[in-house]
Amino acid sequence: MPRCRGVRAWPGCRGWSRGASLLASRTPPPRAVTLLLPRGIPVRSSSLPLFSDAMPGPTQLFFPLIRNCELSRIYGTACYCHHKHLCCSSPYLPQSRLRYTSHPAYATFCRPKDNWWQYTQGRRYASTPQKFYLTPPQVNSILKANEYSFKVPEFDGKNVSSVLGFDSNQLPANAPIEDRRSAATCLQTRGMLLGVFDGHAGCACSQAVSERLFYYIAVSLLPHETLLEIENAVESGRALLPILQWHKHPNDYFSKEASKLYFNSLRTYWQELIDLNTGESTDIDVKEALINAFKRLDNDISLEAQVGDPNSFLNYLVLRVAFSGATACVAHVDGVDLHVANTGDSRAMLGVQEEDGSWSAVTLSNDHNAQNERELERLKLEHPKNEAKSVVKQDRLLGLLMPFRAFGDVKFKWSIDLQKRVIESGPDQLNDNEYTKFIPPNYYTPPYLTAEPEVTYHRLRPQDKFLVLATDGLWETMHRQDVVRIVGEYLTGMHHQQPIAVGGYKVTLGQMHGLLTERRAKMSSVFEDQNAATHLIRHAVGNNEFGAVDHERLSKMLSLPEELARMYRDDITIIVVQFNSHVVGAYQNQE
Repeated sequence: MPRCRGVRAWPGCRGWSRGASLLASRTPPPRAVTLLLPRGIPVRSSSLPLFSDAMPGPTQLFFPLIRNCELSRIYGTACYCHHKHLCCSSPYLPQSRLRYTSHPAYATFCRPKDNWWQYTQGRRYASTPQKFYLTPPQVNSILKANEYSFKVPEFDGKNVSSVLGFDSNQLPANAPIEDRRSAATCLQTRGMLLGVFDGHAGCACSQAVSERLFYYIAVSLLPHETLLEIENAVESGRALLPILQWHKHPNDYFSKEASKLYFNSLRTYWQELIDLNTGESTDIDVKEALINAFKRLDNDISLEAQVGDPNSFLNYLVLRVAFSGATACVAHVDGVDLHVANTGDSRAMLGVQEEDGSWSAVTLSNDHNAQNERELERLKLEHPKNEAKSVVKQDRLLGLLMPFRAFGDVKFKWSIDLQKRVIESGPDQLNDNEYTKFIPPNYYTPPYLTAEPEVTYHRLRPQDKFLVLATDGLWETMHRQDVVRIVGEYLTGMHHQQPIAVGGYKVTLGQMHGLLTERRAKMSSVFEDQNAATHLIRHAVGNNEFGAVDHERLSKMLSLPEELARMYRDDITIIVVQFNSHVVGAYQNQE
Protein backbone atom coordinates (compact mmCIF):
# COMPACT_ATOMS: atom_id res chain seq x y z
CA MET A 1 0.00 0.00 0.00
CA PRO A 2 1.59 3.33 -0.97
CA ARG A 3 2.35 5.73 1.84
CA CYS A 4 1.56 9.43 1.89
CA ARG A 5 4.70 11.47 1.46
CA GLY A 6 5.61 15.12 1.61
CA VAL A 7 4.87 17.15 -1.52
CA ARG A 8 7.70 19.11 -3.00
CA ALA A 9 7.30 22.88 -3.42
CA TRP A 10 7.91 24.38 -6.87
CA PRO A 11 9.39 27.86 -7.36
CA GLY A 12 6.91 30.65 -6.72
CA CYS A 13 5.06 28.42 -4.23
CA ARG A 14 2.55 27.37 -6.89
CA GLY A 15 3.25 23.64 -6.80
CA TRP A 16 1.66 22.87 -3.49
CA SER A 17 -1.99 22.70 -4.41
CA ARG A 18 -1.89 20.15 -7.21
CA GLY A 19 0.14 17.42 -5.60
CA ALA A 20 -1.24 17.94 -2.12
CA SER A 21 -4.83 18.01 -3.31
CA LEU A 22 -4.35 14.71 -5.10
CA LEU A 23 -2.84 13.34 -1.93
CA ALA A 24 -5.67 14.60 0.26
CA SER A 25 -8.41 13.42 -2.07
CA ARG A 26 -7.48 9.77 -1.63
CA THR A 27 -9.01 7.66 1.11
CA PRO A 28 -6.39 7.06 3.85
CA PRO A 29 -5.17 3.45 3.79
CA PRO A 30 -6.13 1.27 6.72
CA ARG A 31 -2.49 0.78 7.66
CA ALA A 32 -0.47 3.37 9.49
CA VAL A 33 0.46 6.42 7.44
CA THR A 34 2.79 9.34 8.01
CA LEU A 35 1.41 12.82 7.36
CA LEU A 36 3.49 15.97 7.46
CA LEU A 37 1.83 18.87 9.28
CA PRO A 38 2.86 22.55 9.64
CA ARG A 39 6.13 23.30 11.36
CA GLY A 40 7.44 19.97 10.10
CA ILE A 41 5.44 17.99 12.68
CA PRO A 42 4.99 14.44 11.33
CA VAL A 43 2.25 12.33 12.83
CA ARG A 44 1.98 8.57 12.58
CA SER A 45 -1.47 7.16 13.02
CA SER A 46 -3.24 3.88 12.54
CA SER A 47 -6.75 5.33 12.71
CA LEU A 48 -8.42 8.69 12.28
CA PRO A 49 -9.82 8.94 15.84
CA LEU A 50 -6.35 8.31 17.26
CA PHE A 51 -4.93 10.92 14.90
CA SER A 52 -7.49 13.52 16.00
CA ASP A 53 -7.18 12.93 19.73
CA ALA A 54 -3.46 12.48 20.08
CA MET A 55 -2.07 15.18 17.86
CA PRO A 56 -0.35 18.21 19.42
CA GLY A 57 -2.63 21.05 20.48
CA PRO A 58 -1.82 23.63 17.78
CA THR A 59 -2.07 21.08 15.00
CA GLN A 60 -5.32 19.51 16.13
CA LEU A 61 -7.08 22.47 14.56
CA PHE A 62 -6.01 21.33 11.12
CA PHE A 63 -7.50 17.84 11.16
CA PRO A 64 -10.84 19.04 9.71
CA LEU A 65 -8.88 20.43 6.78
CA ILE A 66 -7.34 17.05 6.07
CA ARG A 67 -10.70 15.35 6.50
CA ASN A 68 -12.26 17.78 3.98
CA CYS A 69 -9.57 17.21 1.36
CA GLU A 70 -7.87 20.52 2.00
CA LEU A 71 -4.40 19.23 2.77
CA SER A 72 -2.99 21.56 0.14
CA ARG A 73 -3.68 24.51 2.41
CA ILE A 74 -1.56 22.98 5.12
CA TYR A 75 1.32 22.15 2.78
CA GLY A 76 1.30 25.74 1.56
CA THR A 77 2.78 26.85 4.86
CA ALA A 78 6.24 25.81 3.72
CA CYS A 79 6.30 28.89 1.50
CA TYR A 80 7.74 31.89 3.23
CA CYS A 81 6.57 35.27 1.96
CA HIS A 82 8.51 38.46 2.68
CA HIS A 83 5.37 40.49 1.99
CA LYS A 84 2.41 38.55 3.37
CA HIS A 85 0.04 41.24 2.17
CA LEU A 86 1.22 40.67 -1.40
CA CYS A 87 1.36 36.92 -1.29
CA CYS A 88 1.23 34.98 -4.52
CA SER A 89 -1.70 32.70 -5.15
CA SER A 90 -1.10 30.46 -2.17
CA PRO A 91 -3.77 27.77 -1.93
CA TYR A 92 -3.98 27.80 1.85
CA LEU A 93 -4.81 31.44 2.59
CA PRO A 94 -8.42 32.56 2.09
CA GLN A 95 -8.48 35.54 -0.22
CA SER A 96 -10.92 37.32 2.07
CA ARG A 97 -8.13 37.57 4.65
CA LEU A 98 -5.77 39.41 2.29
CA ARG A 99 -5.83 43.14 1.73
CA TYR A 100 -4.35 42.50 -1.70
CA THR A 101 -5.46 39.61 -3.85
CA SER A 102 -3.10 37.36 -5.71
CA HIS A 103 -1.45 38.43 -8.94
CA PRO A 104 1.37 36.89 -11.00
CA ALA A 105 3.54 39.96 -10.48
CA TYR A 106 3.62 39.29 -6.76
CA ALA A 107 5.07 35.80 -7.08
CA THR A 108 8.60 37.19 -7.12
CA PHE A 109 8.21 38.14 -3.47
CA CYS A 110 7.83 34.52 -2.39
CA ARG A 111 10.55 32.00 -2.01
CA PRO A 112 10.81 28.74 -0.10
CA LYS A 113 12.56 29.02 3.23
CA ASP A 114 16.25 28.16 3.25
CA ASN A 115 15.47 24.98 5.16
CA TRP A 116 12.30 24.24 3.25
CA TRP A 117 13.37 20.65 2.53
CA GLN A 118 12.51 19.67 6.09
CA TYR A 119 8.93 20.71 5.41
CA THR A 120 8.61 18.40 2.45
CA GLN A 121 9.96 15.15 3.84
CA GLY A 122 7.74 13.09 6.13
CA ARG A 123 9.52 11.39 9.02
CA ARG A 124 8.27 8.29 10.75
CA TYR A 125 8.05 8.09 14.50
CA ALA A 126 6.78 5.18 16.54
CA SER A 127 5.82 7.27 19.57
CA THR A 128 2.45 8.97 19.84
CA PRO A 129 2.69 12.81 20.00
CA GLN A 130 1.69 14.29 23.33
CA LYS A 131 -0.88 17.03 23.79
CA PHE A 132 0.49 20.48 24.46
CA TYR A 133 -1.51 23.47 25.59
CA LEU A 134 -0.53 26.83 26.95
CA THR A 135 -1.29 27.18 30.63
CA PRO A 136 -3.77 29.88 31.73
CA PRO A 137 -0.92 32.14 33.00
CA GLN A 138 0.82 31.78 29.63
CA VAL A 139 -2.40 32.63 27.78
CA ASN A 140 -2.93 35.68 30.00
CA SER A 141 0.65 36.80 29.44
CA ILE A 142 0.11 36.80 25.66
CA LEU A 143 -3.30 38.47 25.81
CA LYS A 144 -2.22 41.19 28.23
CA ALA A 145 1.14 42.06 26.66
CA ASN A 146 -0.20 45.13 24.83
CA GLU A 147 -3.11 46.20 27.02
CA TYR A 148 -3.42 49.79 28.20
CA SER A 149 -5.94 51.60 30.40
CA PHE A 150 -6.49 55.27 31.15
CA LYS A 151 -8.89 56.87 33.59
CA VAL A 152 -9.92 60.44 32.77
CA PRO A 153 -9.93 62.94 35.65
CA GLU A 154 -13.51 63.96 36.38
CA PHE A 155 -12.58 67.63 36.00
CA ASP A 156 -9.71 68.54 33.69
CA GLY A 157 -9.60 72.26 34.54
CA LYS A 158 -11.97 73.26 31.73
CA ASN A 159 -15.04 71.10 31.98
CA VAL A 160 -16.40 67.90 33.45
CA SER A 161 -15.50 65.09 31.08
CA SER A 162 -18.16 62.83 29.61
CA VAL A 163 -15.50 60.10 29.25
CA LEU A 164 -14.73 57.97 32.29
CA GLY A 165 -11.75 56.33 30.60
CA PHE A 166 -10.78 53.78 28.00
CA ASP A 167 -9.17 50.36 27.65
CA SER A 168 -7.18 49.30 24.60
CA ASN A 169 -5.30 46.25 23.45
CA GLN A 170 -3.78 44.58 20.39
CA LEU A 171 -3.21 40.97 19.38
CA PRO A 172 -0.91 40.50 16.38
CA ALA A 173 -1.38 37.99 13.59
CA ASN A 174 1.09 39.54 11.15
CA ALA A 175 4.76 39.73 12.09
CA PRO A 176 5.31 42.57 12.67
CA ILE A 177 1.80 43.71 13.51
CA GLU A 178 0.35 46.10 10.93
CA ASP A 179 -2.32 47.66 13.18
CA ARG A 180 -1.78 50.80 15.24
CA ARG A 181 -3.81 52.73 17.85
CA SER A 182 -3.76 56.24 19.28
CA ALA A 183 -5.47 58.19 22.06
CA ALA A 184 -4.93 61.80 23.14
CA THR A 185 -6.57 64.67 25.00
CA CYS A 186 -6.87 67.99 23.16
CA LEU A 187 -5.22 70.61 25.35
CA GLN A 188 -5.96 73.82 23.44
CA THR A 189 -9.53 72.83 22.68
CA ARG A 190 -11.91 70.45 24.41
CA GLY A 191 -12.44 66.77 23.93
CA MET A 192 -10.57 63.52 23.36
CA LEU A 193 -9.36 61.79 20.21
CA LEU A 194 -9.20 58.01 19.91
CA GLY A 195 -8.45 55.95 16.82
CA VAL A 196 -7.50 52.57 15.36
CA PHE A 197 -5.47 52.19 12.17
CA ASP A 198 -5.28 49.04 10.04
CA GLY A 199 -2.22 48.86 7.80
CA HIS A 200 -1.70 46.83 4.66
CA ALA A 201 1.35 46.28 2.45
CA GLY A 202 3.34 46.68 5.65
CA CYS A 203 3.07 48.84 8.76
CA ALA A 204 4.82 52.00 7.52
CA CYS A 205 1.66 53.92 6.60
CA SER A 206 -0.37 52.94 9.67
CA GLN A 207 2.57 53.94 11.88
CA ALA A 208 2.86 57.36 10.22
CA VAL A 209 -0.90 58.01 10.34
CA SER A 210 -1.12 56.99 14.01
CA GLU A 211 1.60 59.54 14.84
CA ARG A 212 0.42 62.42 12.67
CA LEU A 213 -3.34 62.41 12.13
CA PHE A 214 -4.32 63.66 15.59
CA TYR A 215 -2.02 66.68 15.21
CA TYR A 216 -3.70 67.57 11.93
CA ILE A 217 -7.13 67.23 13.56
CA ALA A 218 -6.09 69.29 16.61
CA VAL A 219 -4.68 72.05 14.40
CA SER A 220 -7.86 72.04 12.30
CA LEU A 221 -9.90 72.63 15.48
CA LEU A 222 -7.77 75.52 16.79
CA PRO A 223 -9.12 79.07 16.63
CA HIS A 224 -7.33 81.67 14.53
CA GLU A 225 -5.76 83.41 17.55
CA THR A 226 -4.20 80.20 18.87
CA LEU A 227 -2.76 79.37 15.44
CA LEU A 228 -1.14 82.82 15.28
CA GLU A 229 0.28 82.37 18.78
CA ILE A 230 1.82 79.03 17.84
CA GLU A 231 3.31 80.39 14.61
CA ASN A 232 4.80 83.41 16.43
CA ALA A 233 6.35 81.08 19.00
CA VAL A 234 8.03 79.07 16.25
CA GLU A 235 9.28 82.22 14.51
CA SER A 236 10.80 83.62 17.71
CA GLY A 237 12.18 80.30 18.91
CA ARG A 238 9.99 80.21 22.02
CA ALA A 239 8.53 77.07 23.50
CA LEU A 240 5.37 75.90 21.75
CA LEU A 241 2.04 75.48 23.43
CA PRO A 242 1.34 71.77 23.91
CA ILE A 243 -1.47 70.70 21.61
CA LEU A 244 -2.04 67.09 22.64
CA GLN A 245 -1.54 64.95 25.71
CA TRP A 246 -0.87 61.44 24.44
CA HIS A 247 -2.02 58.27 26.22
CA LYS A 248 0.24 55.55 24.87
CA HIS A 249 1.38 52.05 25.71
CA PRO A 250 5.21 51.78 25.87
CA ASN A 251 5.12 49.73 22.65
CA ASP A 252 3.32 52.56 20.81
CA TYR A 253 6.38 54.42 19.65
CA PHE A 254 7.05 57.60 17.66
CA SER A 255 9.50 57.84 14.76
CA LYS A 256 12.13 60.26 16.07
CA GLU A 257 14.03 60.32 12.77
CA ALA A 258 11.05 61.73 10.90
CA SER A 259 9.83 64.16 13.58
CA LYS A 260 11.37 67.24 11.94
CA LEU A 261 9.96 66.35 8.52
CA TYR A 262 6.52 65.73 10.01
CA PHE A 263 6.64 69.00 11.96
CA ASN A 264 7.54 71.04 8.87
CA SER A 265 4.61 69.58 6.94
CA LEU A 266 2.25 70.29 9.85
CA ARG A 267 3.53 73.85 10.13
CA THR A 268 2.88 74.45 6.44
CA TYR A 269 -0.69 73.29 7.03
CA TRP A 270 -1.38 75.65 9.93
CA GLN A 271 0.22 78.54 8.02
CA GLU A 272 -2.27 77.93 5.22
CA LEU A 273 -5.10 77.83 7.76
CA ILE A 274 -3.95 81.20 9.09
CA ASP A 275 -3.94 82.67 5.59
CA LEU A 276 -7.39 81.27 4.78
CA ASN A 277 -9.00 82.30 8.05
CA THR A 278 -9.07 86.03 8.74
CA GLY A 279 -10.31 85.49 12.28
CA GLU A 280 -13.81 86.81 11.58
CA SER A 281 -15.51 83.47 12.22
CA THR A 282 -15.03 81.80 15.61
CA ASP A 283 -17.23 78.75 15.07
CA ILE A 284 -15.34 75.56 14.27
CA ASP A 285 -17.18 72.89 12.31
CA VAL A 286 -15.89 69.60 13.74
CA LYS A 287 -17.07 67.57 10.76
CA GLU A 288 -15.29 69.85 8.31
CA ALA A 289 -12.16 69.89 10.48
CA LEU A 290 -12.01 66.08 10.50
CA ILE A 291 -12.45 65.82 6.75
CA ASN A 292 -9.81 68.48 6.06
CA ALA A 293 -7.33 66.84 8.42
CA PHE A 294 -7.68 63.40 6.82
CA LYS A 295 -7.35 64.74 3.29
CA ARG A 296 -4.45 67.06 4.09
CA LEU A 297 -2.39 64.36 5.82
CA ASP A 298 -2.88 62.02 2.87
CA ASN A 299 -1.83 64.79 0.51
CA ASP A 300 1.30 65.46 2.59
CA ILE A 301 2.19 61.74 2.56
CA SER A 302 1.99 61.80 -1.23
CA LEU A 303 3.92 65.07 -1.60
CA GLU A 304 6.73 63.99 0.73
CA ALA A 305 7.25 60.85 -1.35
CA GLN A 306 7.37 62.84 -4.59
CA VAL A 307 9.83 65.44 -3.28
CA GLY A 308 12.05 62.96 -1.46
CA ASP A 309 14.66 63.77 1.17
CA PRO A 310 18.47 64.15 1.00
CA ASN A 311 18.72 61.81 3.98
CA SER A 312 18.71 58.31 2.49
CA PHE A 313 16.92 56.80 5.49
CA LEU A 314 14.13 59.38 5.41
CA ASN A 315 13.89 59.16 1.64
CA TYR A 316 13.23 55.43 1.83
CA LEU A 317 10.87 55.90 4.80
CA VAL A 318 8.56 58.38 3.08
CA LEU A 319 8.41 56.13 0.02
CA ARG A 320 7.51 53.08 2.12
CA VAL A 321 4.79 55.10 3.86
CA ALA A 322 3.34 56.25 0.53
CA PHE A 323 3.41 52.85 -1.19
CA SER A 324 1.86 51.02 1.76
CA GLY A 325 -1.60 51.89 3.03
CA ALA A 326 -3.80 52.24 6.10
CA THR A 327 -7.44 52.61 7.01
CA ALA A 328 -8.50 54.76 9.97
CA CYS A 329 -11.45 55.01 12.34
CA VAL A 330 -11.25 58.01 14.68
CA ALA A 331 -13.64 59.28 17.36
CA HIS A 332 -13.73 62.83 18.74
CA VAL A 333 -15.66 63.13 22.03
CA ASP A 334 -16.48 66.58 23.41
CA GLY A 335 -19.18 66.58 26.07
CA VAL A 336 -22.25 64.96 24.53
CA ASP A 337 -20.99 65.54 20.99
CA LEU A 338 -19.53 62.41 19.43
CA HIS A 339 -18.07 62.50 15.91
CA VAL A 340 -16.71 59.40 14.19
CA ALA A 341 -14.56 59.80 11.07
CA ASN A 342 -13.98 56.57 9.16
CA THR A 343 -11.88 55.74 6.14
CA GLY A 344 -11.87 52.07 5.21
CA ASP A 345 -13.31 49.02 6.95
CA SER A 346 -12.59 49.46 10.65
CA ARG A 347 -15.72 50.14 12.70
CA ALA A 348 -17.17 52.18 15.54
CA MET A 349 -19.95 50.56 17.57
CA LEU A 350 -21.98 52.21 20.33
CA GLY A 351 -23.14 50.08 23.28
CA VAL A 352 -26.63 51.06 24.45
CA GLN A 353 -28.24 49.66 27.59
CA GLU A 354 -32.00 49.25 27.32
CA GLU A 355 -34.46 49.70 30.17
CA ASP A 356 -34.64 45.95 30.82
CA GLY A 357 -30.85 45.75 31.18
CA SER A 358 -30.22 44.17 27.79
CA TRP A 359 -27.72 45.55 25.31
CA SER A 360 -28.12 46.79 21.76
CA ALA A 361 -25.52 47.87 19.21
CA VAL A 362 -25.68 51.12 17.23
CA THR A 363 -23.30 51.30 14.25
CA LEU A 364 -21.58 54.68 13.88
CA SER A 365 -19.52 53.93 10.77
CA ASN A 366 -19.92 52.36 7.36
CA ASP A 367 -17.48 49.93 5.78
CA HIS A 368 -15.94 51.27 2.59
CA ASN A 369 -15.76 48.08 0.58
CA ALA A 370 -17.70 46.05 -1.97
CA GLN A 371 -20.45 45.21 0.54
CA ASN A 372 -21.42 48.89 0.64
CA GLU A 373 -23.68 49.64 -2.33
CA ARG A 374 -23.21 53.39 -1.95
CA GLU A 375 -19.45 52.99 -2.18
CA LEU A 376 -19.77 50.91 -5.33
CA GLU A 377 -21.99 53.56 -6.87
CA ARG A 378 -19.58 56.35 -5.85
CA LEU A 379 -16.65 54.62 -7.51
CA LYS A 380 -18.53 54.00 -10.73
CA LEU A 381 -19.68 57.62 -10.93
CA GLU A 382 -16.11 58.91 -10.49
CA HIS A 383 -14.84 57.05 -13.58
CA PRO A 384 -15.95 56.68 -17.21
CA LYS A 385 -18.75 54.27 -18.03
CA ASN A 386 -16.41 52.00 -19.98
CA GLU A 387 -14.63 51.23 -16.68
CA ALA A 388 -17.81 50.20 -14.86
CA LYS A 389 -16.91 46.51 -15.04
CA SER A 390 -13.21 46.87 -14.26
CA VAL A 391 -13.06 49.42 -11.45
CA VAL A 392 -14.31 46.76 -9.01
CA LYS A 393 -13.57 43.11 -9.78
CA GLN A 394 -14.01 40.19 -7.40
CA ASP A 395 -15.14 42.68 -4.74
CA ARG A 396 -11.80 44.51 -4.88
CA LEU A 397 -10.68 47.85 -6.22
CA LEU A 398 -9.21 47.07 -9.67
CA GLY A 399 -9.34 43.45 -8.56
CA LEU A 400 -6.61 44.04 -5.95
CA LEU A 401 -7.50 46.18 -2.93
CA MET A 402 -10.26 45.38 -0.43
CA PRO A 403 -10.89 48.80 1.20
CA PHE A 404 -12.16 51.50 -1.16
CA ARG A 405 -10.76 54.33 0.97
CA ALA A 406 -7.32 54.47 2.57
CA PHE A 407 -4.28 56.60 3.36
CA GLY A 408 -1.18 56.08 1.23
CA ASP A 409 -1.54 53.42 -1.49
CA VAL A 410 -0.20 55.81 -4.13
CA LYS A 411 -0.24 52.97 -6.65
CA PHE A 412 -3.98 53.60 -6.82
CA LYS A 413 -3.67 57.42 -6.84
CA TRP A 414 -0.66 58.52 -8.90
CA SER A 415 -0.47 58.56 -12.67
CA ILE A 416 1.63 55.87 -14.31
CA ASP A 417 4.23 58.43 -15.40
CA LEU A 418 4.58 59.80 -11.86
CA GLN A 419 4.96 56.31 -10.40
CA LYS A 420 7.70 55.41 -12.87
CA ARG A 421 9.51 58.69 -12.31
CA VAL A 422 9.53 58.36 -8.52
CA ILE A 423 10.59 54.70 -8.63
CA GLU A 424 13.41 55.31 -11.10
CA SER A 425 14.81 58.19 -9.06
CA GLY A 426 14.29 56.41 -5.75
CA PRO A 427 16.63 54.15 -3.78
CA ASP A 428 17.66 50.74 -5.06
CA GLN A 429 15.42 48.97 -2.52
CA LEU A 430 12.41 50.59 -4.17
CA ASN A 431 13.60 50.14 -7.74
CA ASP A 432 14.25 46.42 -7.16
CA ASN A 433 10.83 45.90 -5.63
CA GLU A 434 8.55 44.14 -8.12
CA TYR A 435 5.39 45.30 -6.36
CA THR A 436 6.20 48.99 -6.59
CA LYS A 437 6.98 48.64 -10.29
CA PHE A 438 3.79 46.72 -10.95
CA ILE A 439 0.95 48.80 -12.44
CA PRO A 440 -2.59 47.68 -11.50
CA PRO A 441 -4.65 46.29 -14.40
CA ASN A 442 -7.16 48.57 -16.16
CA TYR A 443 -5.41 51.61 -14.70
CA TYR A 444 -6.74 54.42 -16.92
CA THR A 445 -8.18 57.32 -14.88
CA PRO A 446 -6.47 57.66 -11.49
CA PRO A 447 -6.96 58.38 -8.68
CA TYR A 448 -9.09 55.36 -7.83
CA LEU A 449 -8.64 55.69 -4.08
CA THR A 450 -9.32 58.48 -1.58
CA ALA A 451 -8.62 59.07 2.12
CA GLU A 452 -11.64 61.33 2.59
CA PRO A 453 -13.52 60.08 5.65
CA GLU A 454 -17.22 59.58 6.15
CA VAL A 455 -18.15 61.50 9.33
CA THR A 456 -21.03 60.43 11.56
CA TYR A 457 -22.41 62.60 14.39
CA HIS A 458 -24.18 61.23 17.46
CA ARG A 459 -25.44 63.13 20.50
CA LEU A 460 -24.75 61.04 23.58
CA ARG A 461 -27.62 59.95 25.84
CA PRO A 462 -27.52 58.51 29.38
CA GLN A 463 -28.21 55.01 27.98
CA ASP A 464 -25.12 55.22 25.73
CA LYS A 465 -22.62 53.43 27.95
CA PHE A 466 -19.55 52.80 25.79
CA LEU A 467 -17.99 52.97 22.33
CA VAL A 468 -15.97 50.20 20.69
CA LEU A 469 -13.43 51.15 18.02
CA ALA A 470 -11.84 48.13 16.37
CA THR A 471 -10.06 47.04 13.22
CA ASP A 472 -11.69 44.46 10.96
CA GLY A 473 -9.82 41.64 12.70
CA LEU A 474 -12.47 41.77 15.41
CA TRP A 475 -15.53 42.16 13.19
CA GLU A 476 -14.47 39.20 11.04
CA THR A 477 -14.74 36.92 14.07
CA MET A 478 -17.64 38.39 16.07
CA HIS A 479 -21.07 39.84 15.38
CA ARG A 480 -21.59 43.41 16.53
CA GLN A 481 -24.37 42.42 18.94
CA ASP A 482 -22.13 39.85 20.62
CA VAL A 483 -19.35 42.45 20.92
CA VAL A 484 -21.64 44.93 22.66
CA ARG A 485 -23.18 42.30 24.93
CA ILE A 486 -19.81 40.94 26.07
CA VAL A 487 -18.41 44.40 26.80
CA GLY A 488 -21.62 45.53 28.48
CA GLU A 489 -21.72 42.50 30.76
CA TYR A 490 -18.05 42.94 31.57
CA LEU A 491 -18.41 46.64 32.49
CA THR A 492 -21.55 46.21 34.55
CA GLY A 493 -20.87 42.77 35.99
CA MET A 494 -24.41 41.79 35.05
CA HIS A 495 -25.15 38.86 32.75
CA HIS A 496 -28.42 39.02 30.89
CA GLN A 497 -29.29 35.35 30.68
CA GLN A 498 -30.41 33.92 27.37
CA PRO A 499 -31.33 30.31 26.57
CA ILE A 500 -28.21 28.41 25.51
CA ALA A 501 -28.28 28.04 21.73
CA VAL A 502 -26.52 24.99 20.33
CA GLY A 503 -26.86 26.04 16.69
CA GLY A 504 -28.02 22.71 15.30
CA TYR A 505 -25.31 20.68 17.08
CA LYS A 506 -26.25 17.38 18.70
CA VAL A 507 -25.55 17.96 22.38
CA THR A 508 -25.70 15.26 25.03
CA LEU A 509 -27.10 15.85 28.50
CA GLY A 510 -23.58 15.70 29.86
CA GLN A 511 -22.39 18.40 27.46
CA MET A 512 -25.35 20.61 28.30
CA HIS A 513 -24.64 20.16 32.01
CA GLY A 514 -21.08 21.23 31.36
CA LEU A 515 -22.24 24.36 29.54
CA LEU A 516 -24.58 25.33 32.36
CA THR A 517 -21.90 24.67 34.96
CA GLU A 518 -19.45 26.81 33.01
CA ARG A 519 -21.95 29.67 32.77
CA ARG A 520 -22.68 29.52 36.51
CA ALA A 521 -18.97 29.56 37.34
CA LYS A 522 -18.50 32.52 35.03
CA MET A 523 -21.26 34.44 36.81
CA SER A 524 -19.95 33.78 40.31
CA SER A 525 -16.28 34.32 39.64
CA VAL A 526 -14.38 37.58 39.55
CA PHE A 527 -13.32 38.56 36.05
CA GLU A 528 -9.72 37.62 35.40
CA ASP A 529 -9.37 40.50 32.94
CA GLN A 530 -8.86 44.03 34.20
CA ASN A 531 -9.18 45.46 30.71
CA ALA A 532 -12.37 45.43 28.60
CA ALA A 533 -10.44 45.20 25.31
CA THR A 534 -8.49 42.19 26.60
CA HIS A 535 -11.73 40.54 27.66
CA LEU A 536 -13.16 41.09 24.19
CA ILE A 537 -10.06 39.66 22.47
CA ARG A 538 -10.27 36.60 24.73
CA HIS A 539 -13.78 35.97 23.41
CA ALA A 540 -12.91 36.80 19.79
CA VAL A 541 -10.11 34.23 19.72
CA GLY A 542 -11.32 31.62 22.18
CA ASN A 543 -15.10 31.39 21.73
CA ASN A 544 -16.43 27.95 20.86
CA GLU A 545 -19.56 27.14 18.86
CA PHE A 546 -21.70 27.82 21.93
CA GLY A 547 -20.36 31.34 22.49
CA ALA A 548 -18.28 30.47 25.57
CA VAL A 549 -14.53 30.89 25.95
CA ASP A 550 -12.85 27.51 25.48
CA HIS A 551 -9.40 27.51 27.05
CA GLU A 552 -8.26 24.62 24.85
CA ARG A 553 -9.25 26.49 21.69
CA LEU A 554 -7.74 29.74 22.99
CA SER A 555 -4.49 27.96 23.75
CA LYS A 556 -4.33 26.43 20.29
CA MET A 557 -5.04 29.72 18.52
CA LEU A 558 -2.36 31.54 20.50
CA SER A 559 0.11 28.71 19.86
CA LEU A 560 -0.08 28.99 16.08
CA PRO A 561 3.25 29.82 14.44
CA GLU A 562 3.30 33.12 12.63
CA GLU A 563 3.23 31.39 9.23
CA LEU A 564 -0.20 30.01 10.13
CA ALA A 565 -1.74 32.61 12.43
CA ARG A 566 -2.72 34.84 9.49
CA MET A 567 -4.69 31.93 8.00
CA TYR A 568 -7.15 32.06 10.85
CA ARG A 569 -7.41 35.72 11.83
CA ASP A 570 -6.13 39.22 11.19
CA ASP A 571 -4.42 41.61 13.59
CA ILE A 572 -6.94 42.72 16.22
CA THR A 573 -6.85 46.21 17.73
CA ILE A 574 -9.59 47.42 20.08
CA ILE A 575 -10.34 50.59 22.06
CA VAL A 576 -13.30 50.54 24.48
CA VAL A 577 -14.35 54.04 25.59
CA GLN A 578 -16.60 54.21 28.66
CA PHE A 579 -18.93 57.18 29.05
CA ASN A 580 -20.01 58.94 32.26
CA SER A 581 -23.80 58.62 32.21
CA HIS A 582 -24.25 61.12 35.05
CA VAL A 583 -22.32 63.82 33.22
CA VAL A 584 -24.15 63.08 29.96
CA GLY A 585 -27.48 63.32 31.78
CA ALA A 586 -26.43 66.63 33.38
CA TYR A 587 -25.69 68.07 29.94
CA GLN A 588 -29.20 67.15 28.83
CA ASN A 589 -30.79 68.68 31.94
CA GLN A 590 -28.95 71.96 31.36
CA GLU A 591 -30.68 72.28 28.02
